[in-house]
Amino acid sequence: MLIVVAVMVGLCGFVGLIAVNGGDDKEKDTAATSAGAAEQPPAEQPSAGAPGLHTPVRDGKFEFVVTDVQIGLSEVGDNPYLQRKAQGAYTIVTMTVRNTSNKPQGFSPSDQILFDTKNRKFENDTMAAINLQPDTSMYAAINPGNSVTAQVVYDLPPDAVPSHLMLHDSMFSGGAKVTLQ
Repeated sequence: MLIVVAVMVGLCGFVGLIAVNGGDDKEKDTAATSAGAAEQPPAEQPSAGAPGLHTPVRDGKFEFVVTDVQIGLSEVGDNPYLQRKAQGAYTIVTMTVRNTSNKPQGFSPSDQILFDTKNRKFENDTMAAINLQPDTSMYAAINPGNSVTAQVVYDLPPDAVPSHLMLHDSMFSGGAKVTLQ
């Protein structure tokens, strides 16, 4: 019983450290362009006026610019050993991510969420992205002032039409909305 309690306390401490290290910079994480400090469900966020392609948005310590969206791909990559076939159809979102803080930050494609016009939520397909762009498919450390270009891959059902993204500097941030239509 004592071991179980010790493990629980240790896990709580680890999660607390992640939360503290993610926000100990003097900059405010309220620079997100989404409405309000707390993320509202996407269905409640109006599409009108939300930034679109080639428009910089900020969330926390990152500035994002979505530069391209490719839809309807049946497979990605050209390495025959890593090539992946979609369950439905792949959508590839290309974005530039710039670190606006004064210390290194980690970019994770798994924190970037895509929603379709039916308001269904989709996470990235890391295994498909590895064959497409292995250096940023899982994680990328970005030094202050530097940027990376990432291709985030989503496996959508054939009837899905991408609507918008919620881009996050971490899993704890509020997110910035970018429309794709």
